Amino acid sequence: MKRRTFIGSVAAGSAVIAMPTFLAGCSEKVATSPVAATPANPFMDWFGIDQQTIGTVMSKLTANGADTAELYFEHARVNSIAMEDGIVSRASSSIQQGVGLRVVIGDQTGYAFTEDLTRDSMLKAAETAAAIARGNAAVVPQAYNPKDMGDRYTTTVPWADVGVDQKLPVLRSVEAKVRAGDPAVTKVSVSLVDGDNRVLIATLDGNLIMDQRPMTRMYAGVTATRDGVTQSNGANIAARQDIAWYTDERLDELAKDAVDRTMILFDSRRPPAGEMPVVLAAGASGILLHEAIGHGMEADFNRKGRSIYSDMIGKKVAEPFVSIVDSGEIPNARGALNYDDEGNACSEIVMVEDGILRSYLHDTISSRQYGLAPTGSGRRQSYKHEPMPRMTCTYMANGPHTREEIIASMDHGIIAETYTNGQVRIGEGDYTFYVKNGWLVEGGKVTAPIKDVNIIGNGPESLTRITMVANDATMDTGGWNCGKNGQTVPVSLGMPSVLVSSMTVGGQNA
Repeated sequence: MKRRTFIGSVAAGSAVIAMPTFLAGCSEKVATSPVAATPANPFMDWFGIDQQTIGTVMSKLTANGADTAELYFEHARVNSIAMEDGIVSRASSSIQQGVGLRVVIGDQTGYAFTEDLTRDSMLKAAETAAAIARGNAAVVPQAYNPKDMGDRYTTTVPWADVGVDQKLPVLRSVEAKVRAGDPAVTKVSVSLVDGDNRVLIATLDGNLIMDQRPMTRMYAGVTATRDGVTQSNGANIAARQDIAWYTDERLDELAKDAVDRTMILFDSRRPPAGEMPVVLAAGASGILLHEAIGHGMEADFNRKGRSIYSDMIGKKVAEPFVSIVDSGEIPNARGALNYDDEGNACSEIVMVEDGILRSYLHDTISSRQYGLAPTGSGRRQSYKHEPMPRMTCTYMANGPHTREEIIASMDHGIIAETYTNGQVRIGEGDYTFYVKNGWLVEGGKVTAPIKDVNIIGNGPESLTRITMVANDATMDTGGWNCGKNGQTVPVSLGMPSVLVSSMTVGGQNA
């Protein structure tokens, strides 16, 4: 299997984008109002996609038979704006719109999509997807049952209605807070990305789901110089929230984190290399839990026999004080969802309970093969992509210890605190993670800051080596993205402080 790279806490605005004309020249030229507001149901209001149209397309999609099928309509608007040293450097606004049509018969999947939401275009796409089979037509619903919209991420003002004139003061406020954080700061970059995503899902079993999914992410990057030495770092926050979420208190915390993570690098060093105990700090260490362990519990890898957990349901995979959960129910979390991208309600799935593997993450296909109900884990990047089992908000539950007890138990080791990137072999769980910030532990005490460290291990093996779990579980609020099979989706992650008895640490002697 090819090694896969993830990018955690991505700096917003890093894509190649063009500056809109209303921002060209100088920051004085600012649009005072957003683009025309998006209606609650753009598919009906703009394109007349009603139940009759959906029924006609569904009939064409399932004309040759179907075990399951759905239409996935999407209208996604994303805006990005970035400042460097007080000057707007990049800005963009994009809209993606279309419908994905999927029909599943046994192990076969027919999929097609179109950006043209006219009836003729949708029927042609449906005919293409339906060509996988030559059987009897499926029975389609006479009418569709609209499901209640969930309330896990309601917003007062949709991002589609927020103008650039309302965003620039927030960016400038963050820059001022960062510069005031330390006189050694020489350069500041701040960026804001916001999204307003509307989806409409019609299923073969007669459900009609409408969901409005907001998203925002802010990044603060810092460069500082002291005694001729330059260091750079940053921090970011993300959530399914509106602009009111960016309170002074939250922006103060973002700026402080960005400055503190940068300034500590001047006093940090690389630790000695070798095998040693490692404390995975609460919060952002959830990226290791997500990548090295969580993917192995997605049902598609297990039904194909590619995961080490393929035959371990009901078996011990960790100590009794270890429980791992994936939940789309956390209000306003970046990875939260009311419904997954197949139209199933999201829920809380206990994957590992008291050290025993209890459940995989299932989409509709895997749940049928296992004879189980879907867990609400079917996700896709956009209407152009097929859904597959994915995580939403993955975390480890609190344990019986304290962080202080964990540190006191260590004779020599490190604490891994913030991460920049890494690589994982999903099937085997072999991983390498790059730790940007951390701490050295000697004689049961934290003695010095460390930086630029690789930790290397195997996810399932590391899970068995967790010997202590603290009671300080924290969900990280960073803008994490998860990549799988060429698709990227937003996720959340977290965990308490845990002690892994042995990991390979790539330090200064490596």
